[in-house]
Amino acid sequence: MFNTIITSTITPASFFICLGVAFVLGLVVALTHKWTTKRSLGRAASGGMVTSLAILPMLVAVAIMLVNGNLGAGVAVMGIFSLIRFRSVPANSRSILSVFFAMAIGLAVGSGYVAFAAIFTVIVAAVLVILSGISFGESATNEKKLKIVMPEDIDYTEAFDDVFKKYANNYTLEKAKTTNMGSLFELTYRIELKKGVNEKEFIDAIRVKNGNLKVALSHMLIEEEL
Repeated sequence: MFNTIITSTITPASFFICLGVAFVLGLVVALTHKWTTKRSLGRAASGGMVTSLAILPMLVAVAIMLVNGNLGAGVAVMGIFSLIRFRSVPANSRSILSVFFAMAIGLAVGSGYVAFAAIFTVIVAAVLVILSGISFGESATNEKKLKIVMPEDIDYTEAFDDVFKKYANNYTLEKAKTTNMGSLFELTYRIELKKGVNEKEFIDAIRVKNGNLKVALSHMLIEEEL
């Protein structure tokens, strides 16, 4: 069952079987990534990312079939994969996991282990769906990431304390940096809002303090994924 269908020579039949299986399993990876992203983050996955995941197993499978036991060619292929990874825009952990998932499928299919790749795909996809469905690893608190821009002539250390005490259970200033050639401060807070807080009222209260400059409030999970 787990024997390879590729011998020392790749036949047209084995080539097209591997390519077809890689594409079908790539679709499974893409749909799994799309569903888990929507379920966990509340937003749709990037269309480009979904398409890439569907095609990636085919590309990896072809690369492995071309190597076909050649050690030198294998090292060259790994070098190309590394170059693409480190020259690309940094992805979030969920996307990186899906990319490795797709690459593992491509490696298995490219080596001719199509049955193994199919079973492996079903098991991993099921695990990802289950973990996402039960919100495994997600924080139960209402933690947010808050970014505030304010003029540099205002002391930011206690500027928002009264607002935070009214709307939040706890808060921590994680980062403060200057921007716009030093004329503005950009503050980053980790904040846990009180239950039932109206976020618009909270943001409006901050805008009164920072001169109506930029305020960004986002889910902690999404921020940590970036």
